[in-house]
Amino acid sequence: MQERYSRQELFNPIGKSGQNKISDKHVLLIGAGALGTGNAEALVRAGVGTITIVDRDYVEASNLQRQQLYSEEDAKKRMPKAIAAKERLSQINSSVTIHAKIMDASFAELSSLAQDVDLMIDATDNYDTRLIINDAAQKYNVPWIYGACVGSYGMTFTIIPGETPCLQCLWDNIPMSGGQTCDTAGIISPAVNMVVSYQTAEALKILVEDWQALRGKLVMFDLWENTHTEINVKKVKKKNCPSCGEQAYFPYLSNEKLMKTAVLCGRDTVQFRPSEKKTIDLTEIESVFSSQGLVVQRNPYLLSVTFAPHRVVVFYDGRVLVHGTNNVTEAKKYYHRIFS
Repeated sequence: MQERYSRQELFNPIGKSGQNKISDKHVLLIGAGALGTGNAEALVRAGVGTITIVDRDYVEASNLQRQQLYSEEDAKKRMPKAIAAKERLSQINSSVTIHAKIMDASFAELSSLAQDVDLMIDATDNYDTRLIINDAAQKYNVPWIYGACVGSYGMTFTIIPGETPCLQCLWDNIPMSGGQTCDTAGIISPAVNMVVSYQTAEALKILVEDWQALRGKLVMFDLWENTHTEINVKKVKKKNCPSCGEQAYFPYLSNEKLMKTAVLCGRDTVQFRPSEKKTIDLTEIESVFSSQGLVVQRNPYLLSVTFAPHRVVVFYDGRVLVHGTNNVTEAKKYYHRIFS
């Protein structure tokens, strides 16, 4: 398919030399939900050489309205998003190397992955993970692109270590979140698509090394209210910032900041993460609970068992999601029942 990128190469800021640079680059995508699938498809179609997708979740029916890589079959099988995304993306462009990582984006994993990439794209849905991304980017000098959306609202900012303010600087000076999530306020796909467009455009500029073309401003918009704002945030960069300042110590890349138990934002779900890496025998768990007459569903990556009114999902790496509660004490009862 020699003509695959012909139209992109005709675009003067990219050209053939830019296309060659794109094909040599490695992008780390954290999150494979709405923003993640949109960014992943755009970059794979653009011919990025390697993309690594990190996601801890699996496909559900409520995802299909806006998460463009997934199908009803993926939701029925509860396929991990990273795996389902890789399968679909490989059909779109087989020349791109795609790594799928089914895991939580903790400080250890991101510290390791960030050292081998040219760009990181934020497609996650929570504040803590973004701060880990931010610290990893600063420590290993990797550009990253922040993005978020809820309802009809979205925002994005490109962070270049050593030049722009980091996310910690922004959060200390600019109100960037009202506490709403897609699970509480909903979301429309045009808002997703708009953020994706901003993120992928900035990504292409970075991949072809056209640094002067970067926007350099924080962009915020509301498609329903017909508002669009761009803020020059250069002055909010702080010399004493713990993440990007003169004496940076990267506070979110430490064990002290690592949560083993977390209530997932807006999901009515508690996640448990093992303190050490392990491999779980899902077949054995399936056998035990099936013999008790419980509803059990399993695929090669995870197992779901229903303890009415709650549902527990066990991943082969030992992570557990307890759906139907945000009470950690209550959720622990189900966690211990799985591993008793």
